[in-house]
Amino acid sequence: MPAVRYAVDPTALELNINQKERPLSWKQQTFLADSAMGSPVYRRVRSLLACNLAFRTAGNNSGIKSWLKPAFTSKQRLSLPSQSTILARSYCQHTAQKGLIFRQMFEPISSTYTYLLADCETREAVLIDPVLEEVERDAKLVKELGLRLLYAANTHCHADHITGTGLLKKVVPGCRSIISKDSGAKADITIQEGDCIKFGRFHLEARATPGHTDGCMTFVLNDHSLAFTGDALLIRGCGRTDFQQGSATTLYKSVHEKIFSLPEWCIVYPAHDYKGMTMSTVDEERRLNPRLTKSMEEFVIIMSNLNLPKPTQIDTAVPANLVCGIQGD
Repeated sequence: MPAVRYAVDPTALELNINQKERPLSWKQQTFLADSAMGSPVYRRVRSLLACNLAFRTAGNNSGIKSWLKPAFTSKQRLSLPSQSTILARSYCQHTAQKGLIFRQMFEPISSTYTYLLADCETREAVLIDPVLEEVERDAKLVKELGLRLLYAANTHCHADHITGTGLLKKVVPGCRSIISKDSGAKADITIQEGDCIKFGRFHLEARATPGHTDGCMTFVLNDHSLAFTGDALLIRGCGRTDFQQGSATTLYKSVHEKIFSLPEWCIVYPAHDYKGMTMSTVDEERRLNPRLTKSMEEFVIIMSNLNLPKPTQIDTAVPANLVCGIQGD
């Protein structure tokens, strides 16, 4: 039986827990507890809860209680975060160690996620799926962090909101827009399968994942730790296939061949979520996605019977996004 490793790699403890390897030693538990207790006060309780879950899953039923001070002991039951949430937090902490700045932002009207990635050393950055109404927020964050925004990239030609790429080019000098060549939309740079978006020491690999639209792209970080899947793969779902050149068969193949082929611990960040979820993993979606765990034939039937309403902004969003969004005055 393989030995349990210290969580130097943020996925190490997570993978060992999932594989139910031998319980953590007292020394290893003390190491995790001390790390949690040394966290900033704002994150202290969350760190303790994460360690508590790790200990219980690894075989220590008493959890971390023996390390807790009275101020942190309460009769009120606290809900522990999921292991996926712990993995996401661990990764966010690890990104600083390896020199990657990462932020996830949310636009509530269309339930769209925008992602900012940057190199800590060079300060070069890329923004994924910006929304027109949140351009001021995004530009402000870029300035506050002292970043140089090289690219604003869309995972596809969106139908539920207008992209912020056009306006971002006006308010952030030097920023260039990116979209798939197969989308038919205009941008400063059009990309295809296998192209890379470089920022500092990092890059995003473009993987063509059509099916929701012809021009859907999934952007994968160079170490395969993160995948920005757009509308191709959502958390416990996927993008609709009943308009914009949609094809259920094509989407099924795209997800299984281009996304599910990534490492199981790869964190999945979609373009939208409508139920308050923020991330998933390749392993979770392989096992738990209610649509994509079915056979292709079953998937096609499911997608053809969704009967979803027409997106409210489609008549204005698609024409604008075909020309890189509203360009400003």
